[in-house]
Amino acid sequence: MAELVFFSGTMDCGKSTLALQMDYNHRARGRGGIRFSRNDRAGESVISSRLGLRSDAVEVTDGTDFWEETARRRTGGLRVDYLICDEAQFYSPGQVEQLARLVDEMEVDVFAFGITTDFRARLFPGSQRLVELADRIEVLQVQALCWCGRRATHNARTVDGIMVVTGEQVVVGDVAPDGGNPDASAGQHGSGNPVVGYETLCRRHYMRRVTAHAADLMAGREESLPFELDACLWQGSSGQGSQG
Repeated sequence: MAELVFFSGTMDCGKSTLALQMDYNHRARGRGGIRFSRNDRAGESVISSRLGLRSDAVEVTDGTDFWEETARRRTGGLRVDYLICDEAQFYSPGQVEQLARLVDEMEVDVFAFGITTDFRARLFPGSQRLVELADRIEVLQVQALCWCGRRATHNARTVDGIMVVTGEQVVVGDVAPDGGNPDASAGQHGSGNPVVGYETLCRRHYMRRVTAHAADLMAGREESLPFELDACLWQGSSGQGSQG
């Protein structure tokens, strides 16, 4: 029987890599499918992995109707046995319900891949609906790591190297290892625009707001990490104080 399966995890745990691998495996067995993605790091209409793998995909928008997309292809004679849905956290709850309907009424397998919580440690609406409706939830076993070496459990957003916990839920930013380091983005800083970055942290450092950049600053000053303080309020954090 067809299933709606949600593969979840933090950034850097291999979700897009697994999505492309699953698509390859199913196609190799003669099954037909559609790849979907939204707000991929490489741009529109693509699924890309940090390992360098990439493939074309249908870009999901607010107006995308998965039922209509699938029915139109089947009516045109194309085989649709499964859907690969990357960056599913950005889908609307209504779109997730469309995916569930495809599983139940058209017997289409749906493999959704996404981050569960945002930079505020709050559930994305799409991820929440997937948790509520999925036949199975698979937490990816490849563990992303915090700068301290512990398992990363949270996605943090930084602005000019300082972690923030307020703002729009979806903001495009740098996800490179040095993305949260202002010194690594001199070109953008030269323009006077703030640099938005993302990094994965363990719960301990997420709650204390100690990013890799903040830790480097403290280590450079030969000071102890102020674990009892909010790192955003620490005077050595670029001298910017607490940012919203």
